[in-house]
Amino acid sequence: MMKFSTTILFILFTVFYHAQTLYSKAYGNPNNPPVIFIHGGPSGNATLFEGTTASKLAEKGFYIIVYDRRGEGRSKDENATMTFKESFEDLNQIYADYKLKKANIIAHSFGGIIGTLFTDHFPKKVSSLTLAGALFTQQETYDHILKQAKEYFKNDPARLKEISEVEQLAKNSAAYRKRCYEIAGAMNFFKMPSPTPESEELRKNYEAGEFYTNNIRNPNSPAKFYQNEPLNNLDNTKVLKEIKKKGIPIFAIYGKNDGIFSEKQLNDLKNIVGKNNFRLIDNCSHYLFVDQQDEFLQFIKLTLK
Repeated sequence: MMKFSTTILFILFTVFYHAQTLYSKAYGNPNNPPVIFIHGGPSGNATLFEGTTASKLAEKGFYIIVYDRRGEGRSKDENATMTFKESFEDLNQIYADYKLKKANIIAHSFGGIIGTLFTDHFPKKVSSLTLAGALFTQQETYDHILKQAKEYFKNDPARLKEISEVEQLAKNSAAYRKRCYEIAGAMNFFKMPSPTPESEELRKNYEAGEFYTNNIRNPNSPAKFYQNEPLNNLDNTKVLKEIKKKGIPIFAIYGKNDGIFSEKQLNDLKNIVGKNNFRLIDNCSHYLFVDQQDEFLQFIKLTLK
C-alpha cells in the first residue's frame, strides 16, 4: 500500500512540477479551431509571435495557444534535456492542459522540425501542419548559406578563411550550426529588405512592451540539444510525404527573401505540399508574421478555415 501511495505521489509531483515550469497562454474563444504555435530555437521562445500576432490571429476566429519549450524562454528548467522526446512531452502536456483532442500546428524555424516529427508520431492529434519559415532539410540550408557566403564575401579574405574553417567543423555540432547562422546574419539573411511602416510599428511596439522584456534566451540550449539528441541534422522530406499520405493537410508559407532557403528547397517543398497549399511572400524574410503580417494572417485564415 505504501509503495502504491509513494508512486502516486511521485506522479502527482511530476505533473505539478512540469505544469509549473512550462509557460503557455491561450488567446481567443476555446470553441474556435485550436492552433498551437511552435517557436524556433534551440534557445528560442514564442515572445515575438505572441507579442505581435497571437491575438490578431485569434480575432480571425481561432483559439491560439503559445508556449515556450522546457528549458527555453519563460519555461525555465535547468534539468531540461532539449531532446525531441522532451519536446513531444511538452506538446502533449499542452494538449492535456487545454483539453485538446486535435489541433492545427503552426511551426516556425526550428519549430518546423519539431512540428513535423510530432505530426508523424501523433497523427491523430494534428488537424493540419503549417510550416512558416520552417526548417525541413537542415544540411541543405547550411550548404546554401555557405555557398552564398563564398560569393558574397569573395573579396574578403578574412571571411573566406572563416567560411573554410566552418566547413571543416563536424556537421552534427552546435558550433557548426551557430557559425553557419552567424554568417547568414552577416549577409542580412534574416532581415526584411525594405521594411514597411506596418512592420516597423510592430517591431517598435514589441520592443517597447513586456514581451520583449521576457525575450529570454538560454545560451546552453543548443549545446544540450546536440549533446543529448542524436537526430540533430535532419532531412524531413520523406517524413512530410508520409504525413501527406496519412491525409493530414500540410501548408507552407515562406518569405521570398528568407536567405537561409535556396530556390531548390522551396520548389521541392512546394511539390510536396501542393501548389495551392504553398505561399511565397515578397519583401519578406524569416520572421514573416512580422514582416508581412497581413499576408500571413490571410493565408492562415484561408487555409485553416
